[in-house]
Amino acid sequence: MRRVAVAAAAALALTGVAACGDDGKSGGSAGDSKKISIGYMAWDEAIATSYLWKNLLEEKGYQVELKNVEAGVVYQGLSTGDIDLFLDSWLPQTHADYMERYGDKIEKIGVWYDNASLSIAVPDYVTGIDSLEDLAANAGTFNGEIIGIEAGAGLTAATQDKVIPEYGLTGKLKLTTSSTPAMLAALDGAIKDKKPIVVTLWHPHWAYANYQLKDLADPKGTLGGAEEINSLGRKGFGADFPEVTEMLKKFKMDDQQLGSLEDLMFNVHKDNEEKAVEEWLKANPDFAGTLATS
Repeated sequence: MRRVAVAAAAALALTGVAACGDDGKSGGSAGDSKKISIGYMAWDEAIATSYLWKNLLEEKGYQVELKNVEAGVVYQGLSTGDIDLFLDSWLPQTHADYMERYGDKIEKIGVWYDNASLSIAVPDYVTGIDSLEDLAANAGTFNGEIIGIEAGAGLTAATQDKVIPEYGLTGKLKLTTSSTPAMLAALDGAIKDKKPIVVTLWHPHWAYANYQLKDLADPKGTLGGAEEINSLGRKGFGADFPEVTEMLKKFKMDDQQLGSLEDLMFNVHKDNEEKAVEEWLKANPDFAGTLATS
């Protein structure tokens, strides 16, 4: 599936990013002003919005290339100018390390979602476990593991570095990392069999509309508070692409809009992201108009 970003190939992926375009960069240079590369990692809202913007920009005559790599590779690519645009920057917490390292070489364009949050969740039929504080005494219920996502994700780092030690889970619950699709497959299988499972998740995500889930309380604040999802560009993006930048500044999505797009993309039209976007835009005919530039 195109949703899977391979952590072990991160260095090779960056080499591939740097190789695109005649001058080693994908867009924004003279004679290349209609080419834009969008980097994204395998978080569902990143995939959904990247394909959405591919459609929107291609309708305006741009040539858009999508780059599915890990988050760190996206930020590095933005900082070197080898990736033009990124639509899933979680700030001020989840991607703070990346911004500390690369932020002075990246342009912030706008916030399109302002109530994002990390979570650790269980199906609602799992009783007696309502808080992260309840996990240590119930590790055996979950076969000693929390099902996670990609190793390079900010959510993975928060779970490994903060949740597990601060809630006394070291040696009791191990974080198993693989990929977002693998985590969702495990969640789906457990729910079908009514088995207990604990997973790393986040809002916004279509899983909350499809399953009855319970976020575990985090009284120690290890996963942070509500965050904003930002659009970022490489240095000079705003000057090179003023029309696109103005559109991005107007870009907003609420839970219903994003949830319905993700549902079409990951449940109705699996592995056909373009068709999902086309169907969603037909069902939301006024959306593109809200982004129109004067």
